[in-house]
Amino acid sequence: MKVAVQCDSPLLQRSLELFLEGQLSSIRQCDILIRDKDIRDDNRPTFVIGATESADLIKPFSKAQLLHALGRKLESLNRSSAEPPACEPPACPEEEAISFEVLERHIEKLTREYQANILKAIRAFYEK
Repeated sequence: MKVAVQCDSPLLQRSLELFLEGQLSSIRQCDILIRDKDIRDDNRPTFVIGATESADLIKPFSKAQLLHALGRKLESLNRSSAEPPACEPPACPEEEAISFEVLERHIEKLTREYQANILKAIRAFYEK
């Protein structure tokens, strides 16, 4: 997934750049454009972050919520532009296995990060 960020709010712009560090792209080459205002002036799919119900993601949000909402938006865009799937998402065991594997890898990554942070705190405590 290639994303571009174009926000009026510098704080939101920088936060999104940090959250999506490995997936950033130029506006011309992106799969989806993230904005903080609902401006749909070009043919590029737009993901809107705001405080209203019409936004794709409502502030405040976490990195996990952002990635999940972006994935859902891209999935819905792909579904609307592609042929109808052979079976509905709940009935496709292959899709469930793939999404479970992604979730499992994400949980493992978070667990490793949490463990590293705990060990770092313990080392810092005993080095004093």
